[in-house]
Amino acid sequence: MQVEKSEDQSMCNHRVYITDGESDIHGISSESAEAVFNFLELDKDVQFVEGMDSLEMFVKASDDAEKMRKHGAAFRDRLDRKVMEISVAGEPETVYAFLEGFLLASYQFLDYLKDAEEKVYQLENIIVDERFGDDKLMELINMTAAVYWARDMVNEPVSFLNAEQLAAEIAELAVDTDLNVNVLEQTQIESLKMGGLLAVNQGSIDPATFTIVEYKGKNHTNKKPIVLVGKGVVYDTGGLSIKPTANSMDMMKSDMGGAACMAGAIYFAALQQLPLHIIALIPATDNRPGLNAYAPGDIITMYDGTTVEVLNTDAEGRMILADALAYSKKYDPELVIDAATLTGSAARALGVQASAIMGNADDKYFEQLQKAGEATYERTVRFPFWEEYLEEMKSSIADLNNLGGPTAGLITAGKFLEHFVEAPYIHMDIAGPAFLSKKDAYRTKGGSGVGVRLLYNFFKNYQS
Repeated sequence: MQVEKSEDQSMCNHRVYITDGESDIHGISSESAEAVFNFLELDKDVQFVEGMDSLEMFVKASDDAEKMRKHGAAFRDRLDRKVMEISVAGEPETVYAFLEGFLLASYQFLDYLKDAEEKVYQLENIIVDERFGDDKLMELINMTAAVYWARDMVNEPVSFLNAEQLAAEIAELAVDTDLNVNVLEQTQIESLKMGGLLAVNQGSIDPATFTIVEYKGKNHTNKKPIVLVGKGVVYDTGGLSIKPTANSMDMMKSDMGGAACMAGAIYFAALQQLPLHIIALIPATDNRPGLNAYAPGDIITMYDGTTVEVLNTDAEGRMILADALAYSKKYDPELVIDAATLTGSAARALGVQASAIMGNADDKYFEQLQKAGEATYERTVRFPFWEEYLEEMKSSIADLNNLGGPTAGLITAGKFLEHFVEAPYIHMDIAGPAFLSKKDAYRTKGGSGVGVRLLYNFFKNYQS
């Protein structure tokens, strides 16, 4: 799919006109102009006009970007899959939001369908008018590539996407960008004594990986890097503390949503050549009950020497994240952010509408992140991070437990992770919005790619 600019859009059969009635619409026929003016007299935001071989959509312009995204998704839903070309006319900012929703709603995961060719969208070209800047065109194209990639990773089953394959997929992102990717394999992880990652991996026949992705933008403005850490549990049975099969384990291919988020975000930043220095760390393994699987009661020595009493092997995400967070110290970062599908507690608190955030970083970083969340509608809710929550994570026979009590589980998990970080820290629990059981406008069913657009917007407007 490509996006191109043209003053004359009247020759396209499938058109969108976005207007407030005051600004001119470029490239419109007199017949369509009359229809637009008639529409503006109506008490409605959207009107569709269907012809024998055409679809027109009239949209009242709005400063509400999310409303425009949803209009874009609605146009995608009404459009026949065989349509090859559309045009969208209007002010650049509203057209951008409309196309963002349209493109995100156009995502399909058809790799395993026998009749995929009969279902695939055939759209090849989107026409916008000359006012639409080249920089915005590239940002749309790159946004689509990054979010689609993240969604693909979450949607892939573990029969394809084990830890080694996830590392390989991330390494491929470096082919057309300035990313530098280094994949540490099992023997290197063992030599580093990453006890948390190795413990979770003990039940698997597939080796763990630890992927380091670095992007160093030209004339980067941050003197010390931002380090991202993403949970890469490619499949989670719960280990010996096995999950119930119904309505739980069936979605656990999505437990590497944090890894997809962070790799997708740094990929987007690199495609856009943002002037930042960013590093992403991706510990990856599956969590199985086989072989010499780690067990409740085990005491694990982590990468930084901390000992952890295992109370539940299904609290595995924090075990692998802790090693990566401790490893981040070597980069002397100015900020560390992790993302993980970490707790059911976060999903129960917020549903699929927002990610939970917490941490000890300066308020200015939380304000920037929350502003980015409102701009992209990948909203965040900040939770308290008081020291009292750490008390539940203390063990009588080790430095820490890997599980807290029955309440505030998303916060006690965050406090556990904070122990392993020395730099200012933000924890993102994306358990709710990372994987959807049904379509929600431009957020398609399955992997949502949540966090990619959020973090890119955060990076784009980042202030140290």
